[in-house]
Amino acid sequence: MANHLPTVELQSIDARHHLHPFTDQGELNRRGTRVISRAEGVYIFDNDGARILDGMSGLWNVCLGYGRRDIIEAIRRQLECLPFYNTFFQCTHPPATLLAERIARLAPDGLDHVFFTSSGSEANDTVMRMVRHYWAVMGKPAKSVLIARVNAYHGSTVAGASLGGMAAMHAQGGLPIPGIERIGQPHWFGEGRDMTPDAFGRARARELADAIGRIGEDRVAAFIAEPIQGAGGVVIPPESYWPEIAAICARHEILLVADEVICGFGRLGRWFGCDHYAIRPDIMTFAKGVTSGYMPLGGVIVSKDVAGTLIDRGGEFFHGYTYSGHPAACAAGMATLAALEEEHVIERVREETAPYLRERWLALGDHPLVGEARMTGLIGALELVRSKEPVRFFEAPGKVGTMCRDISVAGGLVMRAVAERMVIAPPLVITRAEIDELADKARATLDRTLEAVRREGLV
Repeated sequence: MANHLPTVELQSIDARHHLHPFTDQGELNRRGTRVISRAEGVYIFDNDGARILDGMSGLWNVCLGYGRRDIIEAIRRQLECLPFYNTFFQCTHPPATLLAERIARLAPDGLDHVFFTSSGSEANDTVMRMVRHYWAVMGKPAKSVLIARVNAYHGSTVAGASLGGMAAMHAQGGLPIPGIERIGQPHWFGEGRDMTPDAFGRARARELADAIGRIGEDRVAAFIAEPIQGAGGVVIPPESYWPEIAAICARHEILLVADEVICGFGRLGRWFGCDHYAIRPDIMTFAKGVTSGYMPLGGVIVSKDVAGTLIDRGGEFFHGYTYSGHPAACAAGMATLAALEEEHVIERVREETAPYLRERWLALGDHPLVGEARMTGLIGALELVRSKEPVRFFEAPGKVGTMCRDISVAGGLVMRAVAERMVIAPPLVITRAEIDELADKARATLDRTLEAVRREGLV
Protein backbone atom coordinates (compact mmCIF):
# COMPACT_ATOMS: atom_id res chain seq x y z
CA MET A 1 0.00 0.00 0.00
CA ALA A 2 1.29 3.43 -0.89
CA ASN A 3 1.31 5.69 2.13
CA HIS A 4 0.30 9.33 2.01
CA LEU A 5 -0.39 9.82 5.71
CA PRO A 6 1.93 11.70 8.05
CA THR A 7 3.75 9.65 10.67
CA VAL A 8 1.91 11.15 13.62
CA GLU A 9 -1.47 10.24 12.13
CA LEU A 10 -0.37 6.65 11.46
CA GLN A 11 0.94 6.40 15.03
CA SER A 12 -2.41 7.62 16.35
CA ILE A 13 -4.37 5.09 14.27
CA ASP A 14 -1.95 2.34 15.27
CA ALA A 15 -2.35 3.14 18.97
CA ARG A 16 -6.14 3.02 18.69
CA HIS A 17 -6.48 -0.24 16.78
CA HIS A 18 -3.30 -2.33 16.39
CA LEU A 19 -2.16 -4.80 19.06
CA HIS A 20 1.53 -5.64 18.44
CA PRO A 21 3.29 -8.97 19.14
CA PHE A 22 5.80 -9.17 22.03
CA THR A 23 5.05 -5.57 23.02
CA ASP A 24 4.15 -3.57 26.10
CA GLN A 25 1.29 -1.90 24.27
CA GLY A 26 0.83 0.91 26.77
CA GLU A 27 4.47 1.90 26.59
CA LEU A 28 4.44 1.71 22.79
CA ASN A 29 1.37 3.92 22.54
CA ARG A 30 3.07 6.54 24.73
CA ARG A 31 6.26 6.49 22.66
CA GLY A 32 4.71 6.11 19.22
CA THR A 33 5.30 3.32 16.74
CA ARG A 34 8.28 3.37 14.38
CA VAL A 35 6.61 3.35 10.94
CA ILE A 36 8.56 1.52 8.22
CA SER A 37 7.25 2.44 4.79
CA ARG A 38 9.57 0.87 2.22
CA ALA A 39 12.76 -1.13 1.79
CA GLU A 40 15.44 -1.86 -0.80
CA GLY A 41 18.43 -4.18 -0.69
CA VAL A 42 19.66 -4.36 2.92
CA TYR A 43 18.00 -1.08 3.93
CA ILE A 44 14.63 -0.14 5.37
CA PHE A 45 13.21 3.40 5.28
CA ASP A 46 10.94 4.89 7.90
CA ASN A 47 7.95 7.05 7.09
CA ASP A 48 10.04 10.20 7.36
CA GLY A 49 12.67 8.97 4.91
CA ALA A 50 15.45 7.87 7.28
CA ARG A 51 17.56 5.03 5.82
CA ILE A 52 18.38 2.23 8.26
CA LEU A 53 20.66 -0.76 7.60
CA ASP A 54 18.61 -3.83 8.52
CA GLY A 55 21.04 -5.80 10.63
CA MET A 56 18.30 -8.30 11.54
CA SER A 57 17.02 -9.31 8.07
CA GLY A 58 13.54 -8.25 9.13
CA LEU A 59 12.98 -10.92 11.76
CA TRP A 60 15.87 -13.23 10.81
CA ASN A 61 14.12 -14.01 7.51
CA VAL A 62 14.78 -11.58 4.61
CA CYS A 63 17.84 -13.50 3.47
CA LEU A 64 17.93 -12.11 -0.09
CA GLY A 65 17.17 -8.55 0.91
CA TYR A 66 14.31 -6.33 -0.17
CA GLY A 67 12.97 -5.57 -3.63
CA ARG A 68 13.71 -8.91 -5.32
CA ARG A 69 11.71 -8.75 -8.54
CA ASP A 70 12.21 -12.46 -9.25
CA ILE A 71 10.41 -13.49 -6.05
CA ILE A 72 7.72 -10.84 -6.48
CA GLU A 73 7.09 -11.93 -10.06
CA ALA A 74 6.90 -15.62 -9.06
CA ILE A 75 4.23 -14.75 -6.50
CA ARG A 76 2.31 -12.62 -8.99
CA ARG A 77 2.30 -15.33 -11.67
CA GLN A 78 1.10 -17.92 -9.18
CA LEU A 79 -1.70 -15.69 -7.89
CA GLU A 80 -2.92 -15.26 -11.45
CA CYS A 81 -2.80 -19.01 -12.16
CA LEU A 82 -3.98 -20.55 -8.87
CA PRO A 83 -4.20 -18.15 -5.92
CA PHE A 84 -5.24 -20.87 -3.50
CA TYR A 85 -6.16 -24.47 -3.21
CA ASN A 86 -5.75 -26.73 -0.20
CA THR A 87 -3.64 -29.87 0.11
CA PHE A 88 -6.32 -31.75 2.06
CA PHE A 89 -8.64 -34.37 0.57
CA GLN A 90 -6.10 -36.12 -1.64
CA CYS A 91 -5.21 -32.93 -3.55
CA THR A 92 -1.98 -31.15 -4.34
CA HIS A 93 -0.76 -28.49 -6.78
CA PRO A 94 2.54 -28.02 -8.62
CA PRO A 95 4.13 -25.41 -6.30
CA ALA A 96 3.76 -27.57 -3.16
CA THR A 97 4.85 -30.75 -4.90
CA LEU A 98 7.90 -29.23 -6.57
CA LEU A 99 8.99 -27.26 -3.50
CA ALA A 100 8.79 -30.40 -1.35
CA GLU A 101 11.03 -32.17 -3.86
CA ARG A 102 13.52 -29.29 -3.92
CA ILE A 103 13.74 -29.03 -0.13
CA ALA A 104 14.22 -32.78 0.15
CA ARG A 105 17.11 -32.54 -2.32
CA LEU A 106 18.79 -29.80 -0.27
CA ALA A 107 18.24 -31.39 3.15
CA PRO A 108 20.76 -33.78 4.73
CA ASP A 109 20.76 -37.31 3.31
CA GLY A 110 17.78 -39.35 4.38
CA LEU A 111 15.45 -36.44 5.14
CA ASP A 112 13.16 -36.61 2.17
CA HIS A 113 9.54 -35.85 3.17
CA VAL A 114 8.08 -32.37 3.81
CA PHE A 115 4.98 -31.30 5.74
CA PHE A 116 4.10 -27.64 5.07
CA THR A 117 2.93 -25.06 7.58
CA SER A 118 2.77 -21.27 7.53
CA SER A 119 5.34 -20.56 10.25
CA GLY A 120 8.00 -21.98 12.52
CA SER A 121 5.57 -21.97 15.43
CA GLU A 122 3.17 -24.17 13.48
CA ALA A 123 6.04 -26.38 12.40
CA ASN A 124 7.10 -27.02 15.99
CA ASP A 125 3.49 -27.66 17.01
CA THR A 126 3.43 -30.24 14.22
CA VAL A 127 6.60 -31.85 15.58
CA MET A 128 5.03 -32.38 18.99
CA ARG A 129 2.05 -34.18 17.50
CA MET A 130 4.08 -36.04 14.90
CA VAL A 131 6.68 -37.54 17.24
CA ARG A 132 4.03 -38.65 19.71
CA HIS A 133 1.98 -40.18 16.91
CA TYR A 134 5.10 -41.90 15.56
CA TRP A 135 5.85 -43.62 18.86
CA ALA A 136 2.22 -44.64 19.29
CA VAL A 137 2.36 -46.23 15.82
CA MET A 138 5.56 -47.98 16.91
CA GLY A 139 3.62 -49.51 19.81
CA LYS A 140 5.25 -47.27 22.42
CA PRO A 141 2.66 -44.63 23.32
CA ALA A 142 4.34 -43.95 26.67
CA LYS A 143 7.21 -42.31 24.76
CA SER A 144 5.59 -38.89 24.80
CA VAL A 145 7.98 -36.60 26.71
CA LEU A 146 9.97 -34.04 24.72
CA ILE A 147 13.19 -32.63 26.13
CA ALA A 148 14.09 -29.05 25.22
CA ARG A 149 16.45 -26.38 26.56
CA VAL A 150 16.30 -23.44 28.92
CA ASN A 151 16.12 -20.12 27.05
CA ALA A 152 15.32 -21.81 23.74
CA TYR A 153 12.71 -20.36 21.40
CA HIS A 154 10.43 -22.61 19.36
CA GLY A 155 7.53 -20.25 18.65
CA SER A 156 4.70 -18.57 20.51
CA THR A 157 1.78 -20.95 19.97
CA VAL A 158 0.77 -23.07 22.96
CA ALA A 159 2.95 -26.04 22.00
CA GLY A 160 5.77 -23.91 20.55
CA ALA A 161 5.97 -21.68 23.61
CA SER A 162 5.83 -24.72 25.88
CA LEU A 163 8.74 -26.33 24.02
CA GLY A 164 10.65 -23.07 24.29
CA GLY A 165 12.40 -22.19 27.50
CA MET A 166 11.40 -18.54 27.94
CA ALA A 167 10.31 -17.93 31.52
CA ALA A 168 8.42 -14.74 30.65
CA MET A 169 6.28 -16.62 28.13
CA HIS A 170 5.61 -19.44 30.57
CA ALA A 171 4.34 -16.90 33.11
CA GLN A 172 1.36 -16.10 30.88
CA GLY A 173 -1.47 -18.33 29.71
CA GLY A 174 -0.93 -21.39 31.88
CA LEU A 175 2.26 -22.58 30.18
CA PRO A 176 4.09 -24.85 29.70
CA ILE A 177 1.76 -27.73 28.93
CA PRO A 178 2.66 -31.13 30.44
CA GLY A 179 5.04 -33.60 28.87
CA ILE A 180 8.04 -31.30 28.36
CA GLU A 181 11.30 -31.44 30.32
CA ARG A 182 14.25 -29.09 30.07
CA ILE A 183 18.04 -29.11 30.25
CA GLY A 184 20.53 -26.24 30.41
CA GLN A 185 21.61 -24.14 27.43
CA PRO A 186 25.21 -24.33 26.08
CA HIS A 187 25.93 -20.67 26.89
CA TRP A 188 29.61 -20.70 27.83
CA PHE A 189 30.10 -16.95 28.41
CA GLY A 190 27.03 -16.61 30.61
CA GLU A 191 27.24 -19.88 32.53
CA GLY A 192 30.48 -21.78 31.98
CA ARG A 193 33.52 -19.53 32.19
CA ASP A 194 34.96 -21.65 35.03
CA MET A 195 35.49 -24.44 32.45
CA THR A 196 37.07 -24.62 29.02
CA PRO A 197 34.49 -24.23 26.23
CA ASP A 198 34.98 -27.86 25.15
CA ALA A 199 34.54 -29.21 28.68
CA PHE A 200 31.49 -27.03 29.21
CA GLY A 201 29.95 -28.16 25.90
CA ARG A 202 30.33 -31.82 26.83
CA ALA A 203 28.97 -31.19 30.33
CA ARG A 204 25.86 -29.46 28.99
CA ALA A 205 25.35 -32.23 26.45
CA ARG A 206 25.57 -34.86 29.19
CA GLU A 207 22.61 -33.17 30.86
CA LEU A 208 20.56 -34.78 28.10
CA ALA A 209 21.79 -38.24 29.05
CA ASP A 210 21.07 -37.47 32.70
CA ALA A 211 17.54 -36.33 31.84
CA ILE A 212 16.87 -39.47 29.79
CA GLY A 213 18.06 -41.56 32.72
CA ARG A 214 15.90 -39.64 35.18
CA ILE A 215 12.73 -39.66 33.04
CA GLY A 216 13.25 -43.11 31.54
CA GLU A 217 14.15 -43.92 27.95
CA ASP A 218 10.80 -45.65 27.61
CA ARG A 219 9.08 -42.28 28.15
CA VAL A 220 11.25 -39.87 26.13
CA ALA A 221 10.11 -39.24 22.56
CA ALA A 222 12.55 -36.62 21.28
CA PHE A 223 15.08 -33.91 22.00
CA ILE A 224 14.50 -30.60 20.20
CA ALA A 225 17.00 -27.75 19.89
CA GLU A 226 18.13 -24.93 17.63
CA PRO A 227 21.63 -25.45 16.17
CA ILE A 228 22.30 -21.90 17.43
CA GLN A 229 19.78 -20.39 19.82
CA GLY A 230 18.57 -17.25 18.07
CA ALA A 231 15.94 -15.38 20.08
CA GLY A 232 17.69 -16.56 23.25
CA GLY A 233 20.55 -14.19 22.42
CA VAL A 234 22.58 -16.04 19.77
CA VAL A 235 23.90 -18.79 22.01
CA ILE A 236 26.62 -20.46 19.92
CA PRO A 237 27.48 -23.87 21.42
CA PRO A 238 31.07 -25.01 21.89
CA GLU A 239 32.31 -27.32 19.14
CA SER A 240 32.12 -30.29 21.51
CA TYR A 241 28.39 -29.89 22.13
CA TRP A 242 26.54 -31.15 19.07
CA PRO A 243 28.62 -34.31 18.41
CA GLU A 244 27.95 -35.37 22.01
CA ILE A 245 24.21 -34.60 21.72
CA ALA A 246 23.96 -36.62 18.50
CA ALA A 247 25.82 -39.54 20.09
CA ILE A 248 23.49 -39.55 23.10
CA CYS A 249 20.38 -39.61 20.90
CA ALA A 250 21.92 -42.41 18.82
CA ARG A 251 22.69 -44.51 21.92
CA HIS A 252 19.14 -44.16 23.13
CA GLU A 253 15.88 -44.60 21.30
CA ILE A 254 15.34 -40.84 21.07
CA LEU A 255 14.42 -38.78 17.99
CA LEU A 256 16.69 -35.78 17.36
CA VAL A 257 14.76 -32.71 16.18
CA ALA A 258 16.65 -29.68 14.84
CA ASP A 259 14.76 -26.40 14.83
CA GLU A 260 16.25 -24.80 11.70
CA VAL A 261 13.81 -21.88 11.54
CA ILE A 262 16.65 -19.36 11.93
CA CYS A 263 19.72 -21.33 10.85
CA GLY A 264 18.18 -22.97 7.79
CA PHE A 265 18.75 -21.82 4.19
CA GLY A 266 22.20 -20.36 4.48
CA ARG A 267 22.49 -18.41 7.72
CA LEU A 268 25.60 -20.35 8.81
CA GLY A 269 27.14 -20.59 5.34
CA ARG A 270 25.61 -24.02 4.72
CA TRP A 271 22.12 -24.96 3.65
CA PHE A 272 21.25 -25.96 7.21
CA GLY A 273 22.76 -25.59 10.65
CA CYS A 274 22.94 -29.37 10.80
CA ASP A 275 25.33 -29.29 7.86
CA HIS A 276 27.54 -26.82 9.69
CA TYR A 277 27.70 -29.05 12.79
CA ALA A 278 27.87 -32.29 10.75
CA ILE A 279 24.89 -33.95 12.43
CA ARG A 280 21.92 -35.73 10.91
CA PRO A 281 18.64 -35.23 12.78
CA ASP A 282 15.52 -37.35 12.37
CA ILE A 283 13.30 -34.30 11.91
CA MET A 284 13.96 -30.65 11.03
CA THR A 285 11.66 -27.64 11.18
CA PHE A 286 12.07 -24.64 8.88
CA ALA A 287 10.46 -21.29 8.00
CA LYS A 288 11.71 -17.69 7.61
CA GLY A 289 14.50 -17.83 4.99
CA VAL A 290 12.74 -20.38 2.79
CA THR A 291 10.80 -17.52 1.13
CA SER A 292 13.16 -14.70 2.16
CA GLY A 293 10.18 -13.42 4.14
CA TYR A 294 8.19 -12.49 1.04
CA MET A 295 5.38 -14.92 1.96
CA PRO A 296 4.60 -16.87 5.16
CA LEU A 297 5.80 -20.48 4.87
CA GLY A 298 7.21 -23.10 7.20
CA GLY A 299 7.38 -26.83 7.46
CA VAL A 300 8.77 -30.05 8.84
CA ILE A 301 11.36 -32.17 7.01
CA VAL A 302 11.05 -35.80 8.06
CA SER A 303 13.53 -38.65 7.71
CA LYS A 304 12.83 -41.61 5.48
CA ASP A 305 12.56 -43.92 8.50
CA VAL A 306 10.07 -41.81 10.45
CA ALA A 307 8.01 -40.86 7.39
CA GLY A 308 8.02 -44.45 6.15
CA THR A 309 6.62 -45.70 9.44
CA LEU A 310 3.88 -43.08 9.43
CA ILE A 311 3.02 -43.78 5.79
CA ASP A 312 3.02 -47.57 6.05
CA ARG A 313 1.48 -48.00 9.49
CA GLY A 314 0.14 -44.68 10.76
CA GLY A 315 -3.14 -44.34 8.91
CA GLU A 316 -4.58 -40.83 8.73
CA PHE A 317 -2.61 -38.12 10.53
CA PHE A 318 -5.35 -35.87 11.91
CA HIS A 319 -3.40 -32.66 11.64
CA GLY A 320 -2.93 -29.83 9.16
CA TYR A 321 -3.58 -26.19 8.33
CA THR A 322 -5.72 -24.40 5.77
CA TYR A 323 -2.59 -22.82 4.34
CA SER A 324 -0.35 -25.91 4.40
CA GLY A 325 1.52 -25.56 1.12
CA HIS A 326 -0.15 -22.30 0.01
CA PRO A 327 0.50 -22.00 -3.75
CA ALA A 328 1.84 -18.45 -3.72
CA ALA A 329 4.02 -19.11 -0.66
CA CYS A 330 5.46 -22.21 -2.33
CA ALA A 331 6.11 -20.22 -5.51
CA ALA A 332 8.01 -17.70 -3.40
CA GLY A 333 9.96 -20.61 -1.90
CA MET A 334 10.88 -21.97 -5.32
CA ALA A 335 12.10 -18.54 -6.46
CA THR A 336 14.09 -18.01 -3.26
CA LEU A 337 15.83 -21.37 -3.37
CA ALA A 338 16.58 -20.91 -7.06
CA ALA A 339 18.23 -17.57 -6.33
CA LEU A 340 20.24 -19.00 -3.42
CA GLU A 341 21.54 -21.78 -5.67
CA GLU A 342 22.00 -20.00 -8.99
CA GLU A 343 23.62 -16.89 -7.50
CA HIS A 344 25.87 -18.97 -5.19
CA VAL A 345 24.72 -16.88 -2.24
CA ILE A 346 25.50 -19.47 0.41
CA GLU A 347 28.97 -20.17 -0.95
CA ARG A 348 29.69 -16.43 -0.90
CA VAL A 349 28.52 -16.24 2.71
CA ARG A 350 30.77 -19.14 3.71
CA GLU A 351 33.87 -18.07 1.81
CA GLU A 352 33.73 -14.27 1.79
CA THR A 353 31.16 -12.25 3.71
CA ALA A 354 30.83 -14.33 6.89
CA PRO A 355 34.61 -14.42 7.54
CA TYR A 356 34.87 -10.70 6.85
CA LEU A 357 31.93 -9.77 9.08
CA ARG A 358 33.28 -12.04 11.81
CA GLU A 359 36.62 -10.21 11.70
CA ARG A 360 34.94 -6.80 11.94
CA TRP A 361 32.44 -7.98 14.58
CA LEU A 362 34.94 -9.71 16.88
CA ALA A 363 37.05 -6.54 16.83
CA LEU A 364 34.20 -4.90 18.76
CA GLY A 365 35.19 -7.12 21.68
CA ASP A 366 37.80 -4.53 22.65
CA HIS A 367 35.10 -2.00 23.54
CA PRO A 368 34.73 -1.26 27.28
CA LEU A 369 31.04 -2.26 27.21
CA VAL A 370 31.59 -5.63 25.48
CA GLY A 371 32.33 -8.74 27.52
CA GLU A 372 32.21 -11.09 24.55
CA ALA A 373 31.75 -10.71 20.80
CA ARG A 374 30.74 -13.92 19.02
CA MET A 375 29.66 -14.87 15.52
CA THR A 376 29.13 -17.93 13.35
CA GLY A 377 28.13 -17.50 9.72
CA LEU A 378 26.02 -14.35 9.53
CA ILE A 379 24.61 -14.44 13.05
CA GLY A 380 26.31 -12.79 15.99
CA ALA A 381 25.96 -11.14 19.38
CA LEU A 382 27.70 -8.72 21.71
CA GLU A 383 27.44 -9.28 25.47
CA LEU A 384 27.19 -5.89 27.17
CA VAL A 385 28.74 -5.87 30.66
CA ARG A 386 29.37 -3.42 33.51
CA SER A 387 33.01 -4.46 33.65
CA LYS A 388 35.23 -6.76 31.62
CA GLU A 389 37.79 -7.81 34.26
CA PRO A 390 36.28 -9.26 36.33
CA VAL A 391 33.12 -9.83 34.28
CA ARG A 392 30.19 -8.13 35.97
CA PHE A 393 26.72 -8.01 34.42
CA PHE A 394 24.22 -5.16 34.62
CA GLU A 395 21.77 -5.44 37.49
CA ALA A 396 18.55 -4.43 35.68
CA PRO A 397 18.17 -6.94 32.81
CA GLY A 398 17.18 -5.33 29.55
CA LYS A 399 17.63 -1.68 30.50
CA VAL A 400 21.01 -1.12 28.87
CA GLY A 401 20.19 -3.41 25.96
CA THR A 402 17.06 -1.40 25.20
CA MET A 403 19.02 1.85 25.41
CA CYS A 404 21.63 0.45 23.02
CA ARG A 405 18.97 -0.77 20.58
CA ASP A 406 17.26 2.61 20.43
CA ILE A 407 20.57 4.44 19.98
CA SER A 408 21.49 2.00 17.21
CA VAL A 409 18.28 2.53 15.24
CA ALA A 410 18.55 6.30 15.66
CA GLY A 411 22.06 5.97 14.21
CA GLY A 412 20.88 4.03 11.17
CA LEU A 413 21.37 0.37 12.16
CA VAL A 414 18.90 -2.24 13.34
CA MET A 415 20.36 -4.37 16.11
CA ARG A 416 18.09 -6.48 18.30
CA ALA A 417 18.38 -6.39 22.09
CA VAL A 418 17.93 -9.65 24.02
CA ALA A 419 18.40 -8.48 27.61
CA GLU A 420 21.98 -7.12 27.44
CA ARG A 421 22.92 -8.99 24.26
CA MET A 422 23.00 -7.03 21.02
CA VAL A 423 22.14 -9.38 18.18
CA ILE A 424 22.58 -9.18 14.41
CA ALA A 425 21.68 -11.45 11.50
CA PRO A 426 21.97 -9.35 8.33
CA PRO A 427 20.70 -10.40 4.89
CA LEU A 428 22.86 -13.04 3.23
CA VAL A 429 23.41 -10.69 0.29
CA ILE A 430 25.17 -8.03 2.36
CA THR A 431 28.33 -6.71 0.68
CA ARG A 432 31.75 -5.95 2.16
CA ALA A 433 31.05 -2.21 1.95
CA GLU A 434 27.76 -2.69 3.79
CA ILE A 435 29.56 -4.84 6.39
CA ASP A 436 31.96 -1.97 6.96
CA GLU A 437 28.98 0.35 7.43
CA LEU A 438 27.37 -2.10 9.86
CA ALA A 439 30.51 -2.51 11.95
CA ASP A 440 31.24 1.24 12.01
CA LYS A 441 27.67 2.03 13.09
CA ALA A 442 27.79 -0.71 15.73
CA ARG A 443 30.95 0.80 17.25
CA ALA A 444 29.46 4.28 17.19
CA THR A 445 26.38 2.86 18.91
CA LEU A 446 28.52 1.31 21.63
CA ASP A 447 30.32 4.62 22.18
CA ARG A 448 27.06 6.54 22.53
CA THR A 449 25.61 3.84 24.78
CA LEU A 450 28.66 3.99 27.05
CA GLU A 451 28.19 7.76 27.37
CA ALA A 452 24.52 7.23 28.25
CA VAL A 453 25.11 4.55 30.89
CA ARG A 454 27.86 6.68 32.46
CA ARG A 455 25.48 9.62 32.69
CA GLU A 456 22.98 7.40 34.48
CA GLY A 457 25.62 5.95 36.79
CA LEU A 458 25.18 2.37 35.53
CA VAL A 459 28.94 1.78 35.11
